[in-house]
Amino acid sequence: MIPFNKPYYSGKEIGSISGVMETKVLTGDTEMLRKCEIFLEKKYGFPKVFLTNSCTMALEMAAVLLDIGEGDEVIMPSYTYVSTANAFALRGAKIVFADSKGDHPGIDESKIEKLITGKTKAIVLVHYAGTACDMKQVKEIAGRHKLMVIEDAAQCIDAYYNDSPLGSIGDIGCFSFHETKNIHCGEGGFISINNPKLIERAETLRNKGTNRSAFLRGEVNRYEWTDLGFSSVPTSLTAAFLLPQLKNIDLVQKRRNMLWKKYEKALSPLAKKNMLLPLVPGYASNNAHMFYLVCRNEDERAALIKYLKEKNIQAVFHYQALHRSPYFKDKYKGADLSNADRYSECLVRLPLFYDLSNKELELVCRQVLGFFDL
Repeated sequence: MIPFNKPYYSGKEIGSISGVMETKVLTGDTEMLRKCEIFLEKKYGFPKVFLTNSCTMALEMAAVLLDIGEGDEVIMPSYTYVSTANAFALRGAKIVFADSKGDHPGIDESKIEKLITGKTKAIVLVHYAGTACDMKQVKEIAGRHKLMVIEDAAQCIDAYYNDSPLGSIGDIGCFSFHETKNIHCGEGGFISINNPKLIERAETLRNKGTNRSAFLRGEVNRYEWTDLGFSSVPTSLTAAFLLPQLKNIDLVQKRRNMLWKKYEKALSPLAKKNMLLPLVPGYASNNAHMFYLVCRNEDERAALIKYLKEKNIQAVFHYQALHRSPYFKDKYKGADLSNADRYSECLVRLPLFYDLSNKELELVCRQVLGFFDL
């Protein structure tokens, strides 16, 4: 079976973990964590990075940092993972869903402004498949209405909007290092604090609402509870696994981009069948996180996934639009989100991972084209 995903290993993770174990200090907020954070800050220019247990935790921290609460409204795409919405719903906010674009699963930026009310507090963007939203347009909207912008950049390591790394443009960026991502540590993530007014509080939130970090630096003489907070700091073992992956990111990206381009070229005949393939706008880079295609209807997608499985190829669908989820469908009173519904029913993701061989990729392409009689 050609799997949908196979986690990348650099070969240096075990040695890195062993080195940390020899220090006898395995908790979080250690030198190993800071090495990872400094790497990200230097390579991508993030003003301040804090590693977290997950992107979900980063989003939950973002909701508290922005003081989201009862009565606030937060605009976001419906076609996203549940964590995007859950982080803000947990604070009592009203989730206002926007539709996707017709040619890309990302949020339709032209639909955002009409959803803004006097209660709107933030816009949460999801850069689907590591492909940037139109950040100039979104920032202009946010500026006119004095709204905060959070980038759900879970899939976006090493992805850019023009020359700016994704996750560095809004007030806050939230990233994932889940094992399905380009580089990973099994479960993990980080939050990038781009608004300098939020940095000090973010450090407190990640330390269970205490001034622990300031105390350890000798800046205060008492270690106290000063705010709300989370236990969001990963262990040194997690960071030790992550650091070799970070150091190999250019190698990983080169291979993934090569595979992605092979998919794009080989599957281009699908356009004859009115199939939608990934779109990368001129303002966006491609971090090759995902290669997907959009079938013409739900039955066709189900048949394609079944056909590929019979050929020992694992292809999978993706998000189910949140406005139609069992939890939210009775709460949703907004407009028709036809594009989000279409991607929920028709999008299928193909295998893409560092160790995918050229021969395996060519087999996947032959089988996909064969299914469509091409």
